[in-house]
Amino acid sequence: MAQTVNFTGAVDRDLLKRAKILAAKSDTSINALFNAELRYLVETFEAAEASSNHNFKTLLDFSLGRIDDRNAMDALGIDTDEDLFLLMAQAHLPMPRLADTDTLQMAHELSTLLNR
Repeated sequence: MAQTVNFTGAVDRDLLKRAKILAAKSDTSINALFNAELRYLVETFEAAEASSNHNFKTLLDFSLGRIDDRNAMDALGIDTDEDLFLLMAQAHLPMPRLADTDTLQMAHELSTLLNR
């Protein structure tokens, strides 16, 4: 059995609340959910790296907002957003969130278009 260690981290308050609900509905703990997801992420990354497949790293960089969709698609050799979304789903990675400033700017632009 693997030795466990405690660590301290920070998480968004709303995310923690939602994770508690998910854990309760799944009859498990947040710790078990976190360990399963972290294990999946690390093992998938290591397997891709061992086979010299950089696709997972590219998808992870996109998920973490390190690269945009165009750069990700270029690196992966795909040309549609649909293919990128499919690969993200197959890799079990979340789509990146836009920064709050980008979201507010888009909302402002949409509001301006609707009020013309």
